[in-house]
Amino acid sequence: MLRGWPWALRVGSITGAIVGAAGCAAAAAAPQPGPRAEVIHWWTSGGESAAVKQVAQAYRGLGGTWIDTAIAGGDQSRAVTLNRIIGGKPPTAAQFNTSRQFVDIIEEGLLNDVDDAARRGAWERTLPQPIVDVIKVHGHWYAAPVNVHMQTWLWYSKPAFARAGIARAPQSVDELFAALDKLKAAGLVPLAHGGQAWQDSILFSLMLSNLGGRALYLRVLRDRDQSAIRSNDFRRVLLAYKRLHGYVDPAAPGRNWNDATAMVIQGRAGIQVMGDWAKGEFTAAGQQPERDYGCLPGLGAASPYLVQGDVLVFPRTADPAVLQAQKLVARVVADPAVQLSFNRLKGSIPARLDADPASLDACAQKGMAIARDRARPLGVMEIYLTPDQNGALQDVLTAYWNTDMPVEQAQNSIASALRY
Repeated sequence: MLRGWPWALRVGSITGAIVGAAGCAAAAAAPQPGPRAEVIHWWTSGGESAAVKQVAQAYRGLGGTWIDTAIAGGDQSRAVTLNRIIGGKPPTAAQFNTSRQFVDIIEEGLLNDVDDAARRGAWERTLPQPIVDVIKVHGHWYAAPVNVHMQTWLWYSKPAFARAGIARAPQSVDELFAALDKLKAAGLVPLAHGGQAWQDSILFSLMLSNLGGRALYLRVLRDRDQSAIRSNDFRRVLLAYKRLHGYVDPAAPGRNWNDATAMVIQGRAGIQVMGDWAKGEFTAAGQQPERDYGCLPGLGAASPYLVQGDVLVFPRTADPAVLQAQKLVARVVADPAVQLSFNRLKGSIPARLDADPASLDACAQKGMAIARDRARPLGVMEIYLTPDQNGALQDVLTAYWNTDMPVEQAQNSIASALRY
């Protein structure tokens, strides 16, 4: 059964419909030149739209016909994809995040593998290990990686730092709090933040990875080790996470992440902790990295690099024309040159770590260098937790952030949320 899906249909009842519908679609499209691929995605903002056009152009350059189905919002886009798979009218390919979002449809046999593209691109060697661990299941590759996002970048305003008398970017958690104190004393908003559950979780991830370290991060999130969750070390992480609340402004609740980024761009706030998609906001405002703003991939030379990204998955079909289109899409999106052209506009870095970073900006080059260090990348929470576990953890973190909940209660609630 499809765990967690309200429509919960058996595989046997829909596989034939998927193959049949794909065959009809291929027959109708036969007069068109080249393999026809309909791709569902949520790359709809200005930079994202420009980025995906690079992939479409490369696909068309190899003789294919690219049908772009853009749906705003990841949740909505995935829901459309899943409904179409269940309804027997799947797209050729669809965007998902590099997480456990598509484990169920792999287990139900509803995706084709892309083993050929993985062998051709030596993905075992050229992709970050956390990405490999998600897209390779039971010995087969079920998604073509497009990019890598890092979730806990620290973005800071150079003018705000100068006004606050901060001589250098913080290199430890203690230095971060010292910088926040100086920004506060200078009359600035120290930490630009949007009070939404997923943004609260990013601040927690920053503290768990940088203060707790690699070992504690994995024990809590990957292993869900109850003794680690109840330890004094994890208690310190939670206290440091809550301490950050004293540096945000009263208008933070409900603020969108890009509005928080605008506060840093305008010099009204000193620091924002956000994924590398925030870089697009600085670029759109005409700002340059290391001139107008700084980017820190962590607090220290060995800080974990928390990765996620975007992939394309390929709904199951036996139709030769659709299979040909799927194989060509997988080949195109995993090409290093295509990934470079996509990620220059998207703000992320290529999933293929053998891509040449020379054409990327200074922040992306930092990210590529760190991602190539096998000791640094770790997965974000969604890579290690099921959607239900991740949601339960976010609920606790947001309640702890916004109330006077004692830290011991937060520990107990997290232990309960991650018990299984």
